[in-house]
Amino acid sequence: MAGKHGIGYWLGRIGFSALVIAIFLYTVFPFYWALISALKPERELIQTPATFFPQTITLQNFEAIFRNDAFLRGLLNSSVVSVVVVISALCIGSFAAYALGRLKLRGKRWILYVILSMTLFPQISVLPGLFSLVNQLGMYGSTTSLMTTYLIFTLPFTVWVLTSFFRALPAELEQAALVDGCTPFQTFYKILLPLTAPALVTTGLLTFIASWNEYLFSLTFTLTQPAAQTVTVAITKFTGVIARNEPFGEIMAASVVVTVPLIVLVLIFQQRIVQGLTAGAVKG
Repeated sequence: MAGKHGIGYWLGRIGFSALVIAIFLYTVFPFYWALISALKPERELIQTPATFFPQTITLQNFEAIFRNDAFLRGLLNSSVVSVVVVISALCIGSFAAYALGRLKLRGKRWILYVILSMTLFPQISVLPGLFSLVNQLGMYGSTTSLMTTYLIFTLPFTVWVLTSFFRALPAELEQAALVDGCTPFQTFYKILLPLTAPALVTTGLLTFIASWNEYLFSLTFTLTQPAAQTVTVAITKFTGVIARNEPFGEIMAASVVVTVPLIVLVLIFQQRIVQGLTAGAVKG
């Protein structure tokens, strides 16, 4: 049997490192390709064979998208909609999770199963019914329709994750707070809620990403109202400022711009995200 540092050990290390590198390249390459395409002039984008490094670096594609009023308006709409959806999902989800995780309710398990089952339906299957409902409520063509409908696929996940966190908190904390004179609501938002910060950050960030990247609902509910469209829809409607054909460079530049905020948020909250994804996995 080979020792700790035998040939089998080193082969395993090399194989694992190669796998990590391959996964890293596979996930990073699309963003790299979008970035170099955004930095290339039009003549390099259409030349064959394609080059993996730009021969000439230009910022004209970025300048073009920031002169595009529809793109800037889409960025603003996406920001407002995503932030409102995150706040709404966390507020509603935390109350629901507290009730399902800490209070004595009949059928809590089945309620959770029903909530989780809502995420199993593809968006296209619920779109016709939502479209009729949005029309009847007079919200069609407004960002309010997006803020409301996005909760359909963000709220179930938020409730499910937060419920496991509230359930894992020691009961002694709640009892001590009640003995000290706290009301149930004060116990919730002063004692228990701060302890679920990793879960709040994780679910909030994933909710933000899902809302920021959503396309189908945004296209359907704002099709005739360009002023309410989000950035994902705005990008698909680029007609080109520099290029007179398909504006690949501008589309790539816009893709980089809308991806950077998500990367920055993940890097800032990466420690909280890891805690949120793993803390509820093991019961103490």
